[in-house]
Amino acid sequence: MADQDFDVVVIGSGPGGYVCAIRAAQLGLKTACVEYEASLGGTCLNVGCIPSKALLQSSEHYAHTMHDLGKHGIKVDKVSLDLPTLLGRKDEVVKSLTQGIAGLFKKNKVTWLKGRGSFVNASTVKVTAADGSSSEYKTKHVVIATGSKPIEIPPAKYDRKLIVSSTGALKLPSVPKHLIVIGGGVIGLEMGSVWMRLGAKVTVIEAANSILPGLDSDLSKGLMKILQKEGMTFHLETKLTATKTGKDSVTATCQKPDGTTVEIKGDQMLVAVGRRANTEGLGLENIGITLEAGGKVPVDEHLRTPVPNVWAIGDVIKGPMLAHKAEDEGIAVAEWIAGKAGHVNYEAIPWVVYTWPEIAAVGISEDAAKQQGLEVKVGKFPFLANGRAKALGNTDGFVKIVADAKTDRIVGAHILGPNASELIAELAIAVEFGASAEDIARSTHAHPTLAECIKEAALGVDKRSIHI
Repeated sequence: MADQDFDVVVIGSGPGGYVCAIRAAQLGLKTACVEYEASLGGTCLNVGCIPSKALLQSSEHYAHTMHDLGKHGIKVDKVSLDLPTLLGRKDEVVKSLTQGIAGLFKKNKVTWLKGRGSFVNASTVKVTAADGSSSEYKTKHVVIATGSKPIEIPPAKYDRKLIVSSTGALKLPSVPKHLIVIGGGVIGLEMGSVWMRLGAKVTVIEAANSILPGLDSDLSKGLMKILQKEGMTFHLETKLTATKTGKDSVTATCQKPDGTTVEIKGDQMLVAVGRRANTEGLGLENIGITLEAGGKVPVDEHLRTPVPNVWAIGDVIKGPMLAHKAEDEGIAVAEWIAGKAGHVNYEAIPWVVYTWPEIAAVGISEDAAKQQGLEVKVGKFPFLANGRAKALGNTDGFVKIVADAKTDRIVGAHILGPNASELIAELAIAVEFGASAEDIARSTHAHPTLAECIKEAALGVDKRSIHI
């Protein structure tokens, strides 16, 4: 017998899950959210987006103090690193935000069902608590929002001491002398940047022929050049074949493109080769759902699974594993369940890499546009020619706009530079509304601002940039 009936039960309280639950409750649906961790927020808030950004911010302050303040006429003597305090600040940021979600649940009358959720059938969810006890809940709709977890590879099994996942990299007890990073994607570069700024030598091993595979090649090449200048070492087209750990060391054995073998010795290894959907233990077999390739839950264009009252969002379904994608999907599903018109425009979802300088992109790359047979025009403007960037002392990078040559519609925008994560919002809106490069070029941008680079890049689509 069910303990309580709900209109919607969301399994998972990450960005997609908790946002979906809150929106469903706002729409008058009796809603519960299942979460087994001690705090709400899922991977993103607890061991992902938020703590990593807190560490990135702290490490930027440290590096800036060590290397750049002198240029501003500010002399600082005897700078030292207090790692416990730095990590403690990260934990406080996480704590405040996860407690905030609990407050939002209370405000919106969302019930937190503490435990692991699984399907008894399509309309009954069992929640198993940490002590093994369980309760069953009847519901009209279920939303699967269980997120993802780090991929573990055979040559480098996690020992949570010398070989760690992204979660372990957030709480290393000391700064490594030499950190080996397996994977040149977002997580590897962000966490590698943190520890490099704090004093570690960092070596990145990437199997592809570029870092950040899939992003515009100008971005990946530009960032790699800057990171190399800062001291990061890269081995591209290099495959990890084995690892060997000692008391305080780890050695990576790698194969180069020509078949030769190279050994790289460090005292810490971060494995960041990607993430996989977290669907184990959901009991999907009890409702007849078979996972797709890559362990993804199959959904239609409205994010509904083959079982009509079961929906799925975020990292467990196809598409990029991005917190903001999951949030938009969660809101859309809640609105569809309530009989309203939900909306997710996958062409206008921005990507961000929080290295320094940052990378941000929306739409398609120049290479992808050409592969699709699209004739394009490209405008590009460097931060070096921008007054605000010079005043800030952050002139690395550029803004690049890719437009359809026939219609002038912006099909992609790419930024490498200071505050790229914030600047991309203007261009995401442009893509969302089908704006042209001319629309951006004719819009007044305040002076002096970094955003003027966007206007200049838009002008550059027709080769009429003013300040270069």
